[in-house]
Amino acid sequence: MKLSSQELIQALQEDVKKYLDGLETNVHPFDIAELLLELREHDETLYLEELSKFPDELKALIMIELPRHCHEEIVEYFTPNELADLTNTLDTDDAAELIRNIEDVDEDIAEEVLQSLSHEDRQNLETLISYEEYEAGAYMQTELFSAFIDEQVGESIYRLKHLKAKKELDSVYQVYVITRENIFLGSIPLEDLILLGPNVNYDELVKEGINSVSVNALDDIHEVVEIASRYDMGVVPVIDLNGKLIGRITSDDIYDIIEERATGQLYHLAGVNDEAEQEESLFHIGKHRAYWLAINLVTAIAASVVIGLFDTTIQSLVALAVLMPIVASMGGNAGTQTLTVTVRQMALGDISSDDAKKTIKKEVYLSLMNGTIFAVAIGIIAWVWFSMPMLGVVIAASMVINLITAGFFGSLIPLLLQKADIDPAVGSSVLLTTVTDIVGFFSFLGLAKLILL
Repeated sequence: MKLSSQELIQALQEDVKKYLDGLETNVHPFDIAELLLELREHDETLYLEELSKFPDELKALIMIELPRHCHEEIVEYFTPNELADLTNTLDTDDAAELIRNIEDVDEDIAEEVLQSLSHEDRQNLETLISYEEYEAGAYMQTELFSAFIDEQVGESIYRLKHLKAKKELDSVYQVYVITRENIFLGSIPLEDLILLGPNVNYDELVKEGINSVSVNALDDIHEVVEIASRYDMGVVPVIDLNGKLIGRITSDDIYDIIEERATGQLYHLAGVNDEAEQEESLFHIGKHRAYWLAINLVTAIAASVVIGLFDTTIQSLVALAVLMPIVASMGGNAGTQTLTVTVRQMALGDISSDDAKKTIKKEVYLSLMNGTIFAVAIGIIAWVWFSMPMLGVVIAASMVINLITAGFFGSLIPLLLQKADIDPAVGSSVLLTTVTDIVGFFSFLGLAKLILL
């Protein structure tokens, strides 16, 4: 049951109070953002008025949680100085994200916000937003806890307490060991420091061996996610081309990237633009969906042309029209299985160009196995159904041909797209459906013409 505007406002006030009272485990900015979105459906002005009442720190965190299409009205409602004050309350990675969202709406206002910040903060954020969207540097935050190799554990712990007291640092899980020139040497879990005495030097720990895994700021963010997954890292240190420590990518960003990537792949396989789906305008959503539907229409016509080549054959034997969709449907579904598995394994880094032959061979063998099983089944069904043994042979042979084709092209198409630097998830399903439809119809009707007529 939907809540009224007044009930939503009351729920918002209760959640905000819980959050401010330190009950963050029960209430997260995401939860408050969800309530605000419900209120927005009732009254856009009221939703903005309620948002403006929150403390700056909470307000900024909520803005980060709101979908992108909400930022246009936020930029119009708040002044550049107010947006600058909100930016100052955020960690650098979230602050950079907020600036990018503002920039997407109005570049001039984003520049005004940046100019309203202190020189140091502005330089820091300008560096972060200068990275491309796919680069690791675009997702890092510069707040981190580091210690010099010639420093004692007790000295660094004292400095950490000081930073925590000033609220300059939160979510600390690792201490990053560096040289006096800021060269990254490795990371040590913070819990390990608790077990050490205050007079232990970090160089002793480095000699014993520490985790030296890091990523470069220019690395592809999806490679960063793979590294984090491979080495079970919740936080990943980021270095520059000279090996200097410049930031870290935290677990919340890693999870967001994983979710965005999985969602994007799901949308792309269906021929849908994930960014366009966040638009409020039905026209913009429909326009992006229509693009792939138009391509699909062209490919469907191509399949129909193949059917048209055998119109006299179909007229001579009505049973062909009854059974024809089965061949195409089985080929399409088998191809989708292969395509989905291949694209997903490629995204996870389990398949590379070197594994192409092995992957294709495996999928063809699987298709041959399943094709044989279901060919026998549909062959017997067609024989009994229409009392025509040779019709069973025709559809069985066509089924094997189409399923092998589905396995071959279901793995080949995404591999070829990747080699051409095209996202394998984009357009693969449309191309595959075209191939399986054409091969399925041509093999079934062609064999029927040769054997039955």
